[in-house]
Amino acid sequence: MQKEKLRNIRKRKGITQQQIADIIATDVSNYSRKENGDVKIIKEEWEKIAKFLEVPLEEIYEEDEVKLSFSFDNVTSSSGFGNNVSGNLYCNVPEFLLESQRELIELLKKENQRLQEELNAYKK
Repeated sequence: MQKEKLRNIRKRKGITQQQIADIIATDVSNYSRKENGDVKIIKEEWEKIAKFLEVPLEEIYEEDEVKLSFSFDNVTSSSGFGNNVSGNLYCNVPEFLLESQRELIELLKKENQRLQEELNAYKK
């Protein structure tokens, strides 16, 4: 779902997509996908954008549709089994799934550190 309210206010104020991308620390192509509704705009980004545009959040905010989309642009493979794949692979993943993976990564980092310390103790 395109972010029409956001796009209209951005254009009315003479702000470029690049300027918004800089505010939310992303590249302009990713921001363009966000504004087009292909990639989710997270809460913190909405807040930064509203502040930069000097408008209330409610004036630009539009709910995201829940969808998964995949784009396999310019993908090549040297074998029929997907080895040595190159190109652009994009995948929208719901934020709650990403958050659970971040938590798992943190747990694994801690476990890895604990095991490294245990290994170092055996080496002494």
